[in-house]
Amino acid sequence: MADDKKNGTLPTEEALIEYISKSGKSLSRRELARNYKLATSDRRALGALLEALSEAGKIRRGRGKRYMANTHLPSVSVLEVSGLDEDGDIILRPTDHRFEKAPPRIRANMRAFKGPAPGVGDRVLARLEKKRGSYLAHIIKRLEQRPSNIIGVFRRHPDSGIVEPADRRLKTNYMINSRDTDGAEDGELVECETISGREHGLPLARVVERFGNSEDPSSIVPALIAKHEIPKTFSAAALRQAEQSGAATMEGRDDLRDIPFVTIDDETARDFDDAVWAERNETDDGWHLIVAIADVAAYVRPSDALDKVAQERGNSVYFPTTVIPMLPEQLSNGWCSLVPNEDRPCLAVDIWINDNGQKTRHQFRRGMMRSAARLTYNLVQNMRDGVIEDAPSVIPKNPVSGLYGAFEALNKGRQARGVIDLDLPERKIGVDEHGAISGVDIRVRLDSHRLIEEFMILANVCAAETLESVNMPCMYRVHDDPAADRVAALRKYLKTIGLDLGGGQAVRPRHFASLLRSAKGRADFMGIQDAILRSQAQAVYSPSNVGHFGLALRRYAHFTSPIRRYADLLVHRALIQGLHLGDDGLYIEDADDFPQIGEQISMTERRAMAAERDAFDRLATIYLSDQVGAEFNARITGVERFGLFAELVDIGASGLIPVSTLEGGYFRLDPDRRGLFVDGSKTGYELGQFLKVRLKEANIATGGLLIEPAEQMSEKIPRQTPAIDVKMLGTSVLGKKRRR
Repeated sequence: MADDKKNGTLPTEEALIEYISKSGKSLSRRELARNYKLATSDRRALGALLEALSEAGKIRRGRGKRYMANTHLPSVSVLEVSGLDEDGDIILRPTDHRFEKAPPRIRANMRAFKGPAPGVGDRVLARLEKKRGSYLAHIIKRLEQRPSNIIGVFRRHPDSGIVEPADRRLKTNYMINSRDTDGAEDGELVECETISGREHGLPLARVVERFGNSEDPSSIVPALIAKHEIPKTFSAAALRQAEQSGAATMEGRDDLRDIPFVTIDDETARDFDDAVWAERNETDDGWHLIVAIADVAAYVRPSDALDKVAQERGNSVYFPTTVIPMLPEQLSNGWCSLVPNEDRPCLAVDIWINDNGQKTRHQFRRGMMRSAARLTYNLVQNMRDGVIEDAPSVIPKNPVSGLYGAFEALNKGRQARGVIDLDLPERKIGVDEHGAISGVDIRVRLDSHRLIEEFMILANVCAAETLESVNMPCMYRVHDDPAADRVAALRKYLKTIGLDLGGGQAVRPRHFASLLRSAKGRADFMGIQDAILRSQAQAVYSPSNVGHFGLALRRYAHFTSPIRRYADLLVHRALIQGLHLGDDGLYIEDADDFPQIGEQISMTERRAMAAERDAFDRLATIYLSDQVGAEFNARITGVERFGLFAELVDIGASGLIPVSTLEGGYFRLDPDRRGLFVDGSKTGYELGQFLKVRLKEANIATGGLLIEPAEQMSEKIPRQTPAIDVKMLGTSVLGKKRRR
């Protein structure tokens, strides 16, 4: 490494800090003295200088009297598992308090790790490898870390009780003494706090909250809110501020009430934060569209009571039976909801595109709008397909032709960019008016869904571009390039099934899009999609723009859902400030907090996703608990040394097939082929394979399913996709039609 030092001269503080920082590793006093070719008489002074810099916090002192930059973690560090990403991979953060405000990004390499995977709250000792501005952690060992609070099922015993943890990563039960049961009944779902001591070999805990019978769906959501530490109450000041809110005035607003905007959402939606309109623009041979978004910034000002609770929550959380909103109901379903035939303040963007879907110009304005109608995806699609020839009479003008015309142009642009378009089914638990599970609904992705998605994506791009043009801070929605090691692993897998990912060392979204097109129609297509998804980075919020890889966009920000996402509210405020649209915009000094806020709301998003997925798994387990022994069509979605993860196709719930239950020989993991195969043969199970399985166990306590193959293996691995009839949203493939 080049250094501008003078040989034999004690370096200045600045030069020493710069050299240590550039090294990217920890250095001993001897190594530094050798680098500067110091005489013995100067080495004592170097040691004193290093200690002074360490005490001042300008550098860090690690083990063995080694020194490193304050921005770098030690090569061997204690890390804590803070959560799981959408692929189920663990998220790590340093335990060192110096990194609390801006923890570095740390990914875990679990391939060489033996033993059970660490769970949320566990600590691990890991060797860290610097990777493109982040770290790759090679876990050395798991350090015992008992959680302070646990959720579980209470089992009554004479004069005491046992709690079976709901988190399947916790492998021990907890003893509850009779004085600490809080009156819990057998089979109740409870929250406990751990206390010191053990009894009969089990750690002790006390019940602090009871949620109800573990087999009652109504007890699941409150328990998960507690488990994931989701704020569920608003401060008195925030509620008072929401109750005192009222209608916005026309001051400083354009009058957009004559434009026949419509909102398009699911049948069950209660908050409407986006409205759309479009028409042919013959002058420019293209389309003029307007996306109008609820003006939440008019009601939630920086640092007020509502702002504080919104930032803490980060986003709304959606469960099958309820919603935990980011804002109180007076705003989320009231003054900020674009309900039909009511004046509502909005922040709107006029966008002009050509027939190839390329944006030619755009303009933001603050306005007052009046929604002409509240439409649903199914209704709009039926109108488009001619099932319903005319729009409902409440709509002054049939909006379908204009909206779909603009959408078809935008879709051309999307295809030209090479967007990674993963067609993943979305399933929802259906709950009837009595709280009983009525079935599992498969949400078919219609063109009406894609239409709204494309309109929102375009509006988000406009927001990011505008903030850059007026030199305002922006909370970007960033999706980094996939890590090189994940791409390499994907290429190995694709090679085993006769496919190739183009792009070499510079893989771009269009190469993934081309791969998906070439794989379309294959029986293992869903497995290929799973593999591609696992190769991708996780999207996060950040004031530093790295683009959005999945959408093939250079700049992207969330602008369209300020009722339920704090990031969007920040973007609205920045637009208001940068475009001089009012006095309730972003405080410029608040931009200093954007890095920390980005980390916070990225965490709350992951927390919400984990809680929503957890709710689905547990409710599906309750639904299946009386179907033990039944057979289902399944697809293998994960392969590990200890077994297979398979998704029940009609339901969406995942179960584990332990390797010990597989018959036909000794199975070994082939990580490249992503399968378990009998030694020395091609017989086995691999990612994406369809098979018939039998339900062995539905564990209501943990929400886990154990399954087993219901038919013998064959040398030629079966890949037939079972037929599934899912023609429209709202059709249950398990039970009665969902009541909404």
